[in-house]
Amino acid sequence: MSRRKFLKASAVIGAGAVTGAFAGAGTGFAQQKAPRSATSTPIRILMAGYAPPSNGFSLSLKRIGDRVQAKFGKDVDVKYLYNILDLGYKGEDLPWLVEDGVLTMAYQSSSYFTGQIPDLGIADLPFLFPDTAKARAAMDGRFGATLAQRMEAKANYRILGWFENGFRHISNRLRPIHTPADMKGMTIRVLPSKVQERTFELLGATPRVLDLSELLPAIKAGTLDAQENPFSNTTTYGVHKFHKFHTASNHFYLSRPIFFHRTSFDAWPKELQDEMRAAVRDSIEFQRALHVKEEEDAMVEIRKEGGTIVELTPAEHKLFVDAVNPIYGEARGQYDRELLSLANL
Repeated sequence: MSRRKFLKASAVIGAGAVTGAFAGAGTGFAQQKAPRSATSTPIRILMAGYAPPSNGFSLSLKRIGDRVQAKFGKDVDVKYLYNILDLGYKGEDLPWLVEDGVLTMAYQSSSYFTGQIPDLGIADLPFLFPDTAKARAAMDGRFGATLAQRMEAKANYRILGWFENGFRHISNRLRPIHTPADMKGMTIRVLPSKVQERTFELLGATPRVLDLSELLPAIKAGTLDAQENPFSNTTTYGVHKFHKFHTASNHFYLSRPIFFHRTSFDAWPKELQDEMRAAVRDSIEFQRALHVKEEEDAMVEIRKEGGTIVELTPAEHKLFVDAVNPIYGEARGQYDRELLSLANL
């Protein structure tokens, strides 16, 4: 596409976005004018996350940007802010920074959106998926599509897919965890999710909601006994240097929506929108493959640091599932029939 045609198409689509493209949503987004950075060339695209540049999520952002930049050349200007914590922001700031158009795109664990969009809490339910294959199929299918629609109905986002944060495990400084009884009285950091808080209450622990920026200081100070994360996050954040005891509990499977500032995205030429969607689909496969390798490498790193990893027996795993059973009954009173059906509840 020539520069002139690209600019003309961008301006036309931008005008359409302002005059009623969102009218059906009923959320007031139709009144938001697309920023000039989204309707004039070069179209500026600022992608952000909260991981070091070498991390799989950061590499996946770069993969998206490289593909788009290669196709459109000087008509787009792609920049990256790999770790927003480096600028003094918190991980929890990413949603509003994108919704307000300060950033064009970011990823963030779905749990961070549950205050604004409570329906996403269903994805936080413990032991919702038995394995990675079924979890991915759900997020790539109607379950993930419905969650994306619920997000777009409540906020100025365009959701293009889901990165894999994967199954999460428990680490702590006190003792090995084989059963829920071993967690009694432990203070554990959780994401800002009522479902996650309730899960660990049922397991006998004392949950504390902390942003990622607050996690390591609390661990270093000894004011926090435990945390839960994929093994790769545990090593990326340096937690394994302070926690000796790790349990492969697989208690939550979390995904990270890849969300765009909707007003900007919808103002882009269709050719750019289509290429961005294709780039995101490609990067999801790329990121998931990296995640598997990063988990394997992290387990090696944990053991190298002197940590132990408890692999639960089937009987021990069942004790955790049984302990959180009340939360499923509670969920049936919190979520609508469509969501419950998609979650097989």
